[in-house]
Amino acid sequence: MPGIGKADEFPSRPVKIVVPYSAGGTDSQYRKLAELVGRKFGQPVIVENRPGGAGTAAVIQMARTSRPDGYTIGASTAPLLRQPHMQQVDYDPLRDLTWIAGLGSYTFVILVRKDAPFTTLKELLDWAKANPGRLSYGTPGVSSSQYIAMADLSLAAGIDTLHVPYRGGGEINAAVLGGHTVAGVNTLAGIAGLDGNEVRALACFDPERLGALPNLPTVRESGYDLVHTAPYGIVGPPGMAANVVARLQDAFGEAMHDDENRRLIATLYQSIWFRSAAEYRDWAAAQFERERVLIGRLGIPRN
Repeated sequence: MPGIGKADEFPSRPVKIVVPYSAGGTDSQYRKLAELVGRKFGQPVIVENRPGGAGTAAVIQMARTSRPDGYTIGASTAPLLRQPHMQQVDYDPLRDLTWIAGLGSYTFVILVRKDAPFTTLKELLDWAKANPGRLSYGTPGVSSSQYIAMADLSLAAGIDTLHVPYRGGGEINAAVLGGHTVAGVNTLAGIAGLDGNEVRALACFDPERLGALPNLPTVRESGYDLVHTAPYGIVGPPGMAANVVARLQDAFGEAMHDDENRRLIATLYQSIWFRSAAEYRDWAAAQFERERVLIGRLGIPRN
């Protein structure tokens, strides 16, 4: 029955976390958290990769097919709150999920080739204004946070741009390096392995400069009051007992602040963004509405 389980008994067996990414890439963050939470619980926390469906299908399937006992949970991504405003879906992210904890956030950057004639975001936008339609940029697709960020900037700056969708960060980088697109929008971690003599990051969409990269300006500093980050966390099936949610919330929060995890997220250029279950639920409700307004303002058609 929903809500079963006592906090002092949970967990008495392995916990599974469904991650909607392929193994060996973006899931590294969840694997480290699983390791740390497993130590605290004295039970294995197993990462199960189920890529596809814009990061939503596997998590929604988890919520529908798993008992609300805390033993199967999922990694939450921005598209969970965005997809319902872009296409017909058969789920309500607020009704059909238990929002357990917010964990961290990705940083998005605008990148160009190092030999491009732009050294600042202002120079890129000025060039785009003088050359309508010639600023091409790559992102992982229209449903991605990267596309939303650049489309919002294009609208705010009053420029005509050309969006080119790719299958991931590697293809975005290759397109920029190969001169197939003028720019790209990628996670900072996605370009961290590139030679500094190959690409230049012009600006990030964070609210303020990063401590690790103090010379990288924000989009705000170019006069556009825009912030686009991608918080992630963990969710579960609806109807989870409050005490089990609290146990998971506390364990993942402790793991997020662990020194081992801090070292990892520093290499991934991520930020800690911990939110309790109540805070995460409130944020999700507010973000769901923000996504609706933003997608409408950007004129993205509903499929």
